[in-house]
Amino acid sequence: MSTDSVEAETAADIYCASCGTAQVDDIKLTKCDACDLVHYCSNNCEQDHLPHHKARCKERAAELRDEILFRQPESTHYGDCPICCLPLPIDTDKSYLTGCCSKLICNGCYHANAVRELEQKCPFCRHRFPKTDEESDKNLMKRVAASDPVAMRQLGGKRQNEGDYDSSFEYFSKAARLGNIDAHLHLSVMYEEGKGVGKDEKMQMYHLEEAAIAGHPRARFFLGSFELKSKRHDRAVTHWIIAAKLGLDGSIRVLKQCYKGGLVSKEEFAAALRAHQAAVDATKSPQREEAAKALG
Repeated sequence: MSTDSVEAETAADIYCASCGTAQVDDIKLTKCDACDLVHYCSNNCEQDHLPHHKARCKERAAELRDEILFRQPESTHYGDCPICCLPLPIDTDKSYLTGCCSKLICNGCYHANAVRELEQKCPFCRHRFPKTDEESDKNLMKRVAASDPVAMRQLGGKRQNEGDYDSSFEYFSKAARLGNIDAHLHLSVMYEEGKGVGKDEKMQMYHLEEAAIAGHPRARFFLGSFELKSKRHDRAVTHWIIAAKLGLDGSIRVLKQCYKGGLVSKEEFAAALRAHQAAVDATKSPQREEAAKALG
């Protein structure tokens, strides 16, 4: 059978779930955006079929969301240090965020650069570090004007500390749309507390899930706690195992209690311990250990 005949046969198997029109020649059908289970030839057919499809569509959409949500991220949302290319630690006190280029650099590289340079310059872009708060603020606004998502998240945090929750929500939202993962976590908290925006549990969970999917270990941990309160123990444990494999110490402590309570098997707990230790070890280096001693 030729390739053309196979494609024609496959296309003929696709038909409109409402009127039965087959996808052939110049008739092209579109999938349901939410579930990918059915096809339609027009918006009218999609609307006509909605009462029959709505329940299954919602169920399948939730299944697809869970497939994404419970996928183990390759690393945390911090990624690697752009200088030494080793995974950045979860503890933000062990990294330095540059104000000139918005790069998160491990303390090891920051300290090595400080020891080597007479004039303190950014290890990444080589710009001179600001010497005053005024200069730092000026650099931040330049990065915001350039639509830097990290700078927008920083400004959102600054406005939040000043009590300007409306502006804070605006900058966090812009940062999240531009791909900043920490901003999603901030937005989740704002939707939970109702500061700068009305309380909305659905949006709270959406932003928390978006952060977790992108590798934010603390967002993942919070999801586990939420599921525990909802008595969905299997989902809670899965979240904590994922966070533990990313190197989050708090998840290991919770999983230990789950193991004692019979919610986690011996094999699952042992595997989580090994993966957690591997993730932590991957962030270590002699240069970072030297920096820890020097910086205290």
